[in-house]
Amino acid sequence: MPILVGLKYSSYICVIIKTKDMAVVQKTVKIIHPQFGSLLEDTFLDEVQFKLFLKLIHSCLELKQDLTTFNGVDFLFHLPYKLLAESIVLGNTIQVSLGEYASKKAKIEE
Repeated sequence: MPILVGLKYSSYICVIIKTKDMAVVQKTVKIIHPQFGSLLEDTFLDEVQFKLFLKLIHSCLELKQDLTTFNGVDFLFHLPYKLLAESIVLGNTIQVSLGEYASKKAKIEE
């Protein structure tokens, strides 16, 4: 019988399901735009799905394509390339304020 334990770290919730053999950690992907704020916040229990979603985002950035995903049931997401290129993508991290994002982006552009 699994035991569900929830731990809250700043902005994301890390859920650990404990069983006899393993512990599964919930992974979070956030796409944050400096003007519009959080555009997407999605969570995954399966590490393979988490990595595939990050690779999908990376491919869209590299190929300069819009990010579009549909799970086949109830979730359709479309993000134009322009907004995606201006955004920051965070995987399983604590909350970043827009001020911190702006200061880091200014340092990169210099």
